[in-house]
Amino acid sequence: MRPDGRGLEFAIGGRRPVTEAIRSGHARRILLANGLSASGPARALLAEADAAGVSVTRVERAALDRHGVRDHQGVVAMVAPPPELDERALAGLPLGPHAIAVVLDGIEDPQNFGAAARSAEAAGAAMLVVRSRRAAPLTPAAIRASAGAVLHLPVARVTNLRRTIDALKDRGLFVAGLDHLASATIDDTPPPDGPVALVLGAEEAGISRLVKESCDLLVAIPMRGRTGSLNASAALAVGLFGWLLRSRSAGVAQPGSASDL
Repeated sequence: MRPDGRGLEFAIGGRRPVTEAIRSGHARRILLANGLSASGPARALLAEADAAGVSVTRVERAALDRHGVRDHQGVVAMVAPPPELDERALAGLPLGPHAIAVVLDGIEDPQNFGAAARSAEAAGAAMLVVRSRRAAPLTPAAIRASAGAVLHLPVARVTNLRRTIDALKDRGLFVAGLDHLASATIDDTPPPDGPVALVLGAEEAGISRLVKESCDLLVAIPMRGRTGSLNASAALAVGLFGWLLRSRSAGVAQPGSASDL
Protein backbone atom coordinates (compact mmCIF):
# COMPACT_ATOMS: atom_id res chain seq x y z
CA MET A 1 0.00 0.00 0.00
CA ARG A 2 1.08 3.57 -0.44
CA PRO A 3 -0.49 6.89 0.56
CA ASP A 4 -1.46 9.42 -2.07
CA GLY A 5 -3.65 12.48 -2.21
CA ARG A 6 -6.79 10.39 -1.99
CA GLY A 7 -5.80 8.09 0.83
CA LEU A 8 -4.35 4.61 0.88
CA GLU A 9 -4.37 2.54 -2.26
CA PHE A 10 -2.45 -0.34 -3.75
CA ALA A 11 -1.86 -1.83 -7.16
CA ILE A 12 -3.14 -5.18 -8.36
CA GLY A 13 -2.56 -6.65 -11.80
CA GLY A 14 -4.00 -9.24 -14.14
CA ARG A 15 -7.23 -9.15 -16.11
CA ARG A 16 -9.30 -11.31 -13.75
CA PRO A 17 -8.35 -9.56 -10.47
CA VAL A 18 -8.72 -6.14 -12.10
CA THR A 19 -12.14 -7.06 -13.48
CA GLU A 20 -13.31 -8.15 -10.02
CA ALA A 21 -11.91 -4.94 -8.52
CA ILE A 22 -14.08 -2.98 -10.96
CA ARG A 23 -17.15 -5.08 -10.22
CA SER A 24 -16.68 -4.77 -6.46
CA GLY A 25 -16.44 -0.99 -6.64
CA HIS A 26 -12.92 -0.86 -5.18
CA ALA A 27 -11.04 0.10 -8.38
CA ARG A 28 -10.15 3.79 -8.45
CA ARG A 29 -8.49 3.86 -11.84
CA ILE A 30 -7.06 1.51 -14.44
CA LEU A 31 -3.64 1.68 -16.06
CA LEU A 32 -3.44 -0.05 -19.44
CA ALA A 33 -0.22 -0.78 -21.31
CA ASN A 34 0.36 1.01 -24.59
CA GLY A 35 0.07 -1.44 -27.44
CA LEU A 36 -2.42 -3.70 -25.67
CA SER A 37 -5.29 -4.15 -28.09
CA ALA A 38 -8.63 -2.83 -26.88
CA SER A 39 -10.37 -5.37 -29.11
CA GLY A 40 -8.63 -8.41 -27.65
CA PRO A 41 -8.96 -9.98 -24.20
CA ALA A 42 -9.02 -6.52 -22.60
CA ARG A 43 -12.23 -5.54 -24.40
CA ALA A 44 -14.63 -6.85 -21.76
CA LEU A 45 -12.55 -5.32 -18.98
CA LEU A 46 -12.61 -1.90 -20.64
CA ALA A 47 -16.36 -2.17 -21.12
CA GLU A 48 -16.81 -2.91 -17.42
CA ALA A 49 -14.59 0.02 -16.47
CA ASP A 50 -16.58 2.34 -18.72
CA ALA A 51 -19.90 1.14 -17.28
CA ALA A 52 -18.60 1.63 -13.73
CA GLY A 53 -17.19 5.07 -14.46
CA VAL A 54 -13.62 4.01 -13.72
CA SER A 55 -11.02 5.98 -15.68
CA VAL A 56 -8.53 4.17 -17.92
CA THR A 57 -5.10 5.64 -18.68
CA ARG A 58 -2.66 4.32 -21.27
CA VAL A 59 0.92 4.04 -19.97
CA GLU A 60 4.18 2.39 -20.96
CA ARG A 61 4.68 -1.16 -19.68
CA ALA A 62 7.65 0.09 -17.69
CA ALA A 63 5.26 2.27 -15.70
CA LEU A 64 3.21 -0.81 -14.83
CA ASP A 65 6.34 -2.71 -13.87
CA ARG A 66 7.30 0.04 -11.43
CA HIS A 67 4.22 -0.76 -9.35
CA GLY A 68 5.86 -4.06 -8.45
CA VAL A 69 3.01 -6.21 -9.78
CA ARG A 70 4.12 -9.51 -11.29
CA ASP A 71 2.40 -10.98 -14.36
CA HIS A 72 0.12 -7.97 -14.73
CA GLN A 73 -0.88 -8.92 -18.31
CA GLY A 74 -0.65 -5.28 -19.31
CA VAL A 75 -3.32 -4.01 -16.93
CA VAL A 76 -3.10 -2.67 -13.38
CA ALA A 77 -5.83 -1.31 -11.13
CA MET A 78 -5.23 1.16 -8.33
CA VAL A 79 -7.49 -0.19 -5.62
CA ALA A 80 -8.89 1.29 -2.45
CA PRO A 81 -8.37 -1.36 0.25
CA PRO A 82 -11.75 -2.74 1.32
CA PRO A 83 -12.63 -2.07 4.96
CA GLU A 84 -12.36 -5.03 7.30
CA LEU A 85 -15.06 -5.59 9.90
CA ASP A 86 -14.42 -5.67 13.62
CA GLU A 87 -16.36 -7.80 16.09
CA ARG A 88 -19.09 -5.21 16.56
CA ALA A 89 -19.65 -4.77 12.82
CA LEU A 90 -19.59 -8.54 12.38
CA ALA A 91 -22.38 -8.92 14.93
CA GLY A 92 -24.57 -6.66 12.81
CA LEU A 93 -23.97 -8.50 9.53
CA PRO A 94 -27.25 -10.15 8.46
CA LEU A 95 -27.27 -13.92 8.07
CA GLY A 96 -29.91 -15.96 6.28
CA PRO A 97 -31.20 -19.47 7.03
CA HIS A 98 -28.65 -21.12 4.73
CA ALA A 99 -25.69 -18.80 5.38
CA ILE A 100 -22.14 -20.10 5.54
CA ALA A 101 -19.39 -18.37 7.48
CA VAL A 102 -15.78 -19.40 6.88
CA VAL A 103 -13.38 -19.05 9.82
CA LEU A 104 -9.61 -19.19 9.27
CA ASP A 105 -7.54 -20.01 12.35
CA GLY A 106 -3.87 -19.19 11.85
CA ILE A 107 -3.64 -18.99 8.05
CA GLU A 108 -0.56 -16.77 7.65
CA ASP A 109 0.43 -17.30 4.02
CA PRO A 110 -1.13 -14.70 1.66
CA GLN A 111 -1.45 -17.27 -1.14
CA ASN A 112 -3.39 -19.65 1.10
CA PHE A 113 -5.48 -16.79 2.44
CA GLY A 114 -6.35 -15.62 -1.06
CA ALA A 115 -7.10 -19.11 -2.34
CA ALA A 116 -9.29 -19.81 0.70
CA ALA A 117 -11.15 -16.55 0.14
CA ARG A 118 -11.74 -17.53 -3.49
CA SER A 119 -13.27 -20.86 -2.43
CA ALA A 120 -15.37 -19.16 0.24
CA GLU A 121 -16.74 -16.56 -2.16
CA ALA A 122 -17.40 -19.16 -4.86
CA ALA A 123 -19.39 -21.20 -2.34
CA GLY A 124 -21.51 -18.16 -1.53
CA ALA A 125 -20.12 -17.59 1.96
CA ALA A 126 -21.65 -14.66 3.80
CA MET A 127 -18.41 -13.76 5.57
CA LEU A 128 -14.78 -14.66 6.13
CA VAL A 129 -13.48 -14.41 9.71
CA VAL A 130 -9.77 -14.29 10.53
CA ARG A 131 -7.66 -13.53 13.57
CA SER A 132 -6.11 -10.12 14.02
CA ARG A 133 -2.76 -11.71 14.96
CA ARG A 134 -0.88 -14.51 13.22
CA ALA A 135 -3.03 -14.17 10.14
CA ALA A 136 -2.27 -13.11 6.59
CA PRO A 137 -3.08 -9.47 5.83
CA LEU A 138 -5.17 -8.40 2.87
CA THR A 139 -2.41 -7.58 0.40
CA PRO A 140 -2.16 -7.38 -3.41
CA ALA A 141 -0.70 -10.91 -3.35
CA ALA A 142 -3.72 -12.20 -1.43
CA ILE A 143 -6.13 -10.40 -3.76
CA ARG A 144 -4.41 -11.88 -6.82
CA ALA A 145 -4.42 -15.36 -5.27
CA SER A 146 -8.16 -14.98 -4.78
CA ALA A 147 -8.55 -13.84 -8.42
CA GLY A 148 -10.18 -10.73 -6.94
CA ALA A 149 -12.90 -12.74 -5.18
CA VAL A 150 -11.93 -11.47 -1.73
CA LEU A 151 -13.00 -7.97 -2.81
CA HIS A 152 -16.60 -9.22 -2.90
CA LEU A 153 -16.47 -10.95 0.49
CA PRO A 154 -17.02 -9.31 3.90
CA VAL A 155 -13.83 -9.98 5.89
CA ALA A 156 -13.82 -9.67 9.68
CA ARG A 157 -10.54 -9.48 11.58
CA VAL A 158 -11.13 -10.23 15.26
CA THR A 159 -8.97 -10.25 18.38
CA ASN A 160 -10.58 -13.27 20.03
CA LEU A 161 -11.55 -16.02 17.61
CA ARG A 162 -13.14 -18.25 20.23
CA ARG A 163 -15.35 -15.43 21.48
CA THR A 164 -16.39 -14.65 17.92
CA ILE A 165 -17.24 -18.29 17.26
CA ASP A 166 -19.34 -18.38 20.43
CA ALA A 167 -21.14 -15.26 19.20
CA LEU A 168 -21.86 -16.98 15.88
CA LYS A 169 -23.24 -19.95 17.79
CA ASP A 170 -25.50 -17.59 19.75
CA ARG A 171 -26.86 -16.43 16.39
CA GLY A 172 -27.80 -19.99 15.52
CA LEU A 173 -24.81 -21.13 13.46
CA PHE A 174 -23.62 -24.70 13.78
CA VAL A 175 -19.82 -24.69 13.99
CA ALA A 176 -17.91 -27.47 12.23
CA GLY A 177 -14.13 -27.74 12.15
CA LEU A 178 -11.96 -29.52 9.59
CA ASP A 179 -9.54 -31.64 11.62
CA HIS A 180 -7.46 -34.41 10.06
CA LEU A 181 -7.39 -36.25 13.42
CA ALA A 182 -11.18 -36.33 13.83
CA SER A 183 -12.83 -39.74 14.01
CA ALA A 184 -15.80 -38.59 11.94
CA THR A 185 -15.26 -37.94 8.24
CA ILE A 186 -17.14 -35.98 5.63
CA ASP A 187 -17.96 -39.32 3.95
CA ASP A 188 -19.89 -40.71 6.91
CA THR A 189 -21.22 -37.50 8.48
CA PRO A 190 -24.23 -35.72 6.96
CA PRO A 191 -23.63 -31.98 6.64
CA PRO A 192 -25.56 -29.90 9.16
CA ASP A 193 -28.75 -28.21 8.03
CA GLY A 194 -29.21 -24.49 8.46
CA PRO A 195 -26.54 -21.82 8.87
CA VAL A 196 -23.01 -23.14 9.37
CA ALA A 197 -19.59 -21.82 10.29
CA LEU A 198 -16.77 -23.91 8.83
CA VAL A 199 -13.43 -23.58 10.63
CA LEU A 200 -10.08 -24.22 8.96
CA GLY A 201 -6.74 -24.28 10.76
CA ALA A 202 -3.16 -23.82 9.64
CA GLU A 203 -1.61 -26.60 7.56
CA GLU A 204 0.85 -27.79 10.21
CA ALA A 205 -0.77 -26.78 13.50
CA GLY A 206 -4.40 -27.26 12.53
CA ILE A 207 -7.18 -25.66 14.54
CA SER A 208 -5.99 -24.28 17.88
CA ARG A 209 -7.12 -26.12 21.02
CA LEU A 210 -9.48 -23.45 22.37
CA VAL A 211 -11.13 -22.94 19.00
CA LYS A 212 -11.45 -26.69 18.57
CA GLU A 213 -13.25 -26.88 21.91
CA SER A 214 -15.79 -24.34 20.63
CA CYS A 215 -16.69 -26.43 17.59
CA ASP A 216 -19.93 -28.41 17.64
CA LEU A 217 -18.40 -31.02 15.34
CA LEU A 218 -14.96 -31.99 14.05
CA VAL A 219 -14.69 -33.84 10.75
CA ALA A 220 -11.78 -35.15 8.72
CA ILE A 221 -11.35 -35.36 4.96
CA PRO A 222 -10.44 -39.00 4.24
CA MET A 223 -7.17 -39.40 2.38
CA ARG A 224 -6.75 -42.31 -0.03
CA GLY A 225 -3.29 -41.56 -1.36
CA ARG A 226 0.14 -41.71 0.23
CA THR A 227 0.62 -38.03 1.05
CA GLY A 228 -2.08 -38.00 3.69
CA SER A 229 -2.97 -34.31 3.56
CA LEU A 230 -4.19 -31.39 1.48
CA ASN A 231 -3.04 -27.81 1.64
CA ALA A 232 -5.31 -25.49 3.59
CA SER A 233 -7.16 -23.89 0.69
CA ALA A 234 -7.75 -27.24 -1.03
CA ALA A 235 -9.11 -28.69 2.22
CA LEU A 236 -11.49 -25.76 2.54
CA ALA A 237 -12.75 -26.25 -1.02
CA VAL A 238 -13.44 -29.92 -0.29
CA GLY A 239 -15.18 -29.03 2.96
CA LEU A 240 -17.39 -26.48 1.25
CA PHE A 241 -18.22 -28.14 -2.05
CA GLY A 242 -17.69 -31.80 -1.18
CA TRP A 243 -19.52 -31.71 2.12
CA LEU A 244 -21.55 -28.64 3.13
CA LEU A 245 -23.07 -27.92 -0.27
CA ARG A 246 -23.52 -31.44 -1.58
CA SER A 247 -26.98 -31.97 -0.04
CA ARG A 248 -28.38 -28.52 -0.76
CA SER A 249 -30.78 -28.79 -3.66
CA ALA A 250 -31.13 -26.29 -6.45
CA GLY A 251 -34.42 -25.19 -4.90
CA VAL A 252 -32.74 -23.99 -1.73
CA ALA A 253 -31.44 -20.42 -1.67
CA GLN A 254 -27.68 -20.47 -1.85
CA PRO A 255 -25.73 -19.21 1.16
CA GLY A 256 -24.87 -15.57 0.94
CA SER A 257 -27.34 -14.95 -1.90
CA ALA A 258 -29.65 -11.95 -1.99
CA SER A 259 -32.49 -14.01 -0.57
CA ASP A 260 -30.34 -14.95 2.41
CA LEU A 261 -28.99 -11.53 3.34
